[in-house]
Amino acid sequence: MNTDELQQQIRAVLRRTIGEPVDNLGPDDDLATALGSRYDSLTALECISAIESSFDIEVDFVGQDVRYWFATLGRMTTFVRDQLEDRASLGGVR
Repeated sequence: MNTDELQQQIRAVLRRTIGEPVDNLGPDDDLATALGSRYDSLTALECISAIESSFDIEVDFVGQDVRYWFATLGRMTTFVRDQLEDRASLGGVR
């Protein structure tokens, strides 16, 4: 899966949680700024949980800077891609 395909899958996950406003986001748009109250802390947690479930990854809220990684669609894509690559290199062990 290439980066564009992964980003579209993440966008689809976010769309299920946030709705159509996600369709117009650029990869570098700050979600809190672009979506305003639609992307509050509770919504951010819901999005992270949805991404964990959709990609079978685990986000470490202590060890990973979730405020940074889940602030833009592009960063989320990089984060998920790295997690998937790490899992693949470790033979599927999380």
